[in-house]
Amino acid sequence: MITRSELSVQTINDFGCWQEQLAGAVTSPELLLSMLQLSTKLLPPALKACQEFPLRVPHAYINRMELGNPNDPLLRQVLPIGEECEHIEGFGLDPLAEQSQNPTDGVIHKYHGRLLLIVGGSCAVNCRFCFRRHFPYQDNRLDRDSWNSAMEYIRSDTSIKEVILSGGDPLASNDRRLEKIVTELNHISHVETLRIHTRLPVVIPDRVTDDLINWFAKKRLQPVMVIHANHANEIDESVREATFRLKQAGVTLLNQAVLLKGINDSPSALIQLGDALFKAGVLPYYLHLLDPVHGAAHFDVPEAKAKSLIKEVMDSSPGYLVPKLVREIPGRPGKTWIS
Repeated sequence: MITRSELSVQTINDFGCWQEQLAGAVTSPELLLSMLQLSTKLLPPALKACQEFPLRVPHAYINRMELGNPNDPLLRQVLPIGEECEHIEGFGLDPLAEQSQNPTDGVIHKYHGRLLLIVGGSCAVNCRFCFRRHFPYQDNRLDRDSWNSAMEYIRSDTSIKEVILSGGDPLASNDRRLEKIVTELNHISHVETLRIHTRLPVVIPDRVTDDLINWFAKKRLQPVMVIHANHANEIDESVREATFRLKQAGVTLLNQAVLLKGINDSPSALIQLGDALFKAGVLPYYLHLLDPVHGAAHFDVPEAKAKSLIKEVMDSSPGYLVPKLVREIPGRPGKTWIS
């Protein structure tokens, strides 16, 4: 049996290169519970929930979890539980109506001036609150034909100033493929900014390679990376090393978090997250109210409580460490700020 005590003496690099870490992610609830010395009573509901949305979590992320603590804030983000199988009114399969804003395969165009390219459906970690946990990735693969259609769509709309690589997680793709994508975007003159939304620098920090920096930060396009951390415990020295490399290369680094019941729904947790991000060279950007996706209702925090939390954060932190509290409402021209 692999135990956390064995893992704790390893460096992140002992887990192998980022591709090996990605391929070797834990997908068995039984193994995860064993590694963290948790009760086998958690196994039956985890196995049931996995039938709807599989478990996937890298060793490098598990290594930051507390042994024997079923309420560890990182574990709660990834461990399948029975509540996910409950059908709650108002929580559906396509909470942001993205499938109606999908003009060509691999493209989601919701907002003026920017669009999302769905690079792939794979992620390094399956977050249990993921709003795209039911997204039809199989219908949005960027094969040769759909890629040509997506590029033509971007070329034909000169209002598009920013292209956002999304997924899944775009950085789950290899650098050779991503460099080809960015090289072509680089030749579209009206596109000025390349943004990447990714969890990889947090869950597998070794993903920040020289090759990644070369294709991302050394092109004409202005590079912006939005990482996704929800709790200060996610940001350790390996994550800071990765973000510092990106920052030194000229990448603008922002964080988006989701407000999650039992994980970060306290002023102290949000303040600590802001401080940890700042020490890693990252500024808080958005704090999202939960998107109402089936399987995630147990994470929901009422809007009134969210507003009270943000007020307390504002009273204790400098403004640049206070994220914008937002909700995404289908059909709106942008995120809806919660005052």
